[in-house]
Amino acid sequence: MLLPYLHKDLIEAGCDEAGRGCLAGAVYAAAVILPADYRNELLNDSKELTERQRYRLREVIERDALAWAVGVVSPEEIDKINILNASFLAMHRAVDQLSIRPQHLLIDGNRFNPYRGIPHTTVIKGDGKYLSIAAASILAKTYRDDYMNCLDKEYPMYDWKGNKGYPTKKHREAIRLYGTTPYHRMTFNLLGDGQLSFDF
Repeated sequence: MLLPYLHKDLIEAGCDEAGRGCLAGAVYAAAVILPADYRNELLNDSKELTERQRYRLREVIERDALAWAVGVVSPEEIDKINILNASFLAMHRAVDQLSIRPQHLLIDGNRFNPYRGIPHTTVIKGDGKYLSIAAASILAKTYRDDYMNCLDKEYPMYDWKGNKGYPTKKHREAIRLYGTTPYHRMTFNLLGDGQLSFDF
């Protein structure tokens, strides 16, 4: 069972991102405020769950949370500010949209750009330690998966339905064959060999 909170007497929002290591698509982040006494033995790091479990839990989280929101940063923005800052910005945008202002942020990872005077605590592998971060990881992952599934219909040759934009062998081979799309992150090592420019 994951921990329900770090600070019992504060309104805490857990934050996590999805899509940071991908070659294509936006980066998504979620912020979730759960009731202080919340319990759910099924909640866990989204990477430890099956796709079906994640989507089932998304419905539960959205029903049970006191507040939740999803923030998005586009591939163009990622190329301008780098993926680390884009991940933080996506979290900021998620917190921006919360209907309840949190008093403390629980951030998955070891770094974060402070958000508007709200204290924060970074937690390495926090999505496997705190319920609110796990809930945020599930929302970020499923909403980003929905987005990549839509992009897959537009560009089926990249198999984004199967790889969600991660640098798989099939994805990189498709980049070699077909070039890039408006959704690729042009500052990333797209071909896996240090090459960023293309002849076509």
